[in-house]
Amino acid sequence: MTHHVAAVFTFIIFIINHLANSANGGGGGDGAVIPPEKSQIESWFTANVKPYTERKTTLDPALSTAQAGQRVIKVNQDGSGEFKTINDAINSIPQGNTKRVILSIGAGEYVEKIKIDRSKPFITFYGSPDAMPNVTFGGTAKEYGTVDSATLIVESDYFMAVNIIIANSSPRPDGKREGAQAVALRISGTKAAFYNCKIIGFQDTLCDDRGNHFFKDCHIQGTVDFIFGSGKSLYLSTELRAMGDTGLTVITAHARESESEDNGFAFVHCTIEGSGNGTYLGRAWKNSPRVVYAYTTMGNVVNRAGWSDNFRPERRQTVFYGEYKCSGPGASPAERVEYTKQLSDAEARPFLVLDYVQGNQWILPPPAKV
Repeated sequence: MTHHVAAVFTFIIFIINHLANSANGGGGGDGAVIPPEKSQIESWFTANVKPYTERKTTLDPALSTAQAGQRVIKVNQDGSGEFKTINDAINSIPQGNTKRVILSIGAGEYVEKIKIDRSKPFITFYGSPDAMPNVTFGGTAKEYGTVDSATLIVESDYFMAVNIIIANSSPRPDGKREGAQAVALRISGTKAAFYNCKIIGFQDTLCDDRGNHFFKDCHIQGTVDFIFGSGKSLYLSTELRAMGDTGLTVITAHARESESEDNGFAFVHCTIEGSGNGTYLGRAWKNSPRVVYAYTTMGNVVNRAGWSDNFRPERRQTVFYGEYKCSGPGASPAERVEYTKQLSDAEARPFLVLDYVQGNQWILPPPAKV
């Protein structure tokens, strides 16, 4: 009897340890910590971001229903698809859409200004990785206002883009032309994912406006505040290219106003390259920005001070600027401003899991070739 009780007790302990291990990243799910080696990302992603067919009961119910009824619309400029323009394809989708609609976009340059309003969730833009379609327009802040100058504006939820170039073709601001800033992408809906996309501009390239977002294997290029907004976003294995030949160059201008706001940008296993040597990782555009770089390779383009208080010294007390196990010539902590946080393992962990953006409920792998 004693042996039996001991065996049962041992089994219970095993189960408890197994569950704890799962919660801490050993068994998949939201608790699985992004591995420290970049070479492990793909296997980690495959293990923890399962396809819809394996997660029907754990996804957001509306998303699960939408994935079950997905359809494909083909867009090709040569007339071989159902539509020649992306806007025409979007206009064909009914308001109140409840099904995943994949726009399979053929190669070419689509000179279009696109807005997907809140009534049309569950839309995917899909291009071929070998011939990525280029969606481009030349809107500026002077003409449209900053956030509405974007080439692509997404206000709906559950958007996905795969193998797409999104660019603003306006000239680089020279400091003289009024309203020259120009957005390529504004993402204002929540639960949006971007895979292998290129987001190209100069000042204010990406308006990561609000909501939970996930970027993987992307390329984002710009000059001043080229990732800005109040989003809560995880950027994984993404290249940040700063075009810093002249003037001020800043990667992020996060717009959190107070510590009570649950948002922030987390860059994990990213690379920072470009031109010049004075690019700031972020500036205190608003009172309480929260930005973290983890396992990120920083080239010489990064300013040795790292961060800027935006000439508002009082904000040094309210910013959350964190770095964790970064590398490269631009990552040295020796000359960092004193309000930089070199994070401990425990402090970094919340930014190294899909749960940072509630990802287990909605992040799906990109669709197979469509």
